[in-house]
Amino acid sequence: MKLTVLGATGRTGRHLVTHALADGHEVTAAVRNPAKLPLEHENLSVVRADALDAASVKDAVGSADAVLSGIGPSGRHDPLKPASTSARAAVEAMTALGVRRLIVISAAPLNRTGEGQPRSMHRVWSPLLWAVFKEWYGDLVVMEEVLRQSDLDWTALRPPQLKDKPGQGRYRHTVGAGPVGSTIPFPDVARAMLDLVDDRATYGQVVGVSS
Repeated sequence: MKLTVLGATGRTGRHLVTHALADGHEVTAAVRNPAKLPLEHENLSVVRADALDAASVKDAVGSADAVLSGIGPSGRHDPLKPASTSARAAVEAMTALGVRRLIVISAAPLNRTGEGQPRSMHRVWSPLLWAVFKEWYGDLVVMEEVLRQSDLDWTALRPPQLKDKPGQGRYRHTVGAGPVGSTIPFPDVARAMLDLVDDRATYGQVVGVSS
């Protein structure tokens, strides 16, 4: 399969690239600075692209079968709103090229109903996180709405707290609900994104994922 990875130098994006190559996919890694991805592989193409710009994304998508984005919110007061802005750019570029499959990363606290979440997460931690990271989650809310209004076969993964540690090679996921656990390593989020590329049950859905 031909995959384009947006945000390929990020903490999830790097694992998307390495996992996809290990799985035998052809990967186009779209990055602002190719020097930040010092990886060589016969099935890897590293291209310079701005994921916040539709024209630039269009050049990177090419004939991809699917696009996977590791881009999320950045600074709490970032006026660029990278999650929603990159989603708009991807939707515009993919729609123009006829590429339909898009998988992005959202966050567990966007599940305001508490379905599938531990009671402590819904009643205690989620409200606290919203109070502190309101701007981050607001960007993700807009991002998910951009996807819902598109005609793409999209999936938004909603992980809980992301851990910068080695992956376990396994995860739990729930379609349409929040994660059943409280943490997940970056490598396992990437693993889940790749595993769900062909899963039609996740098209047009949010998916809770956790360790």
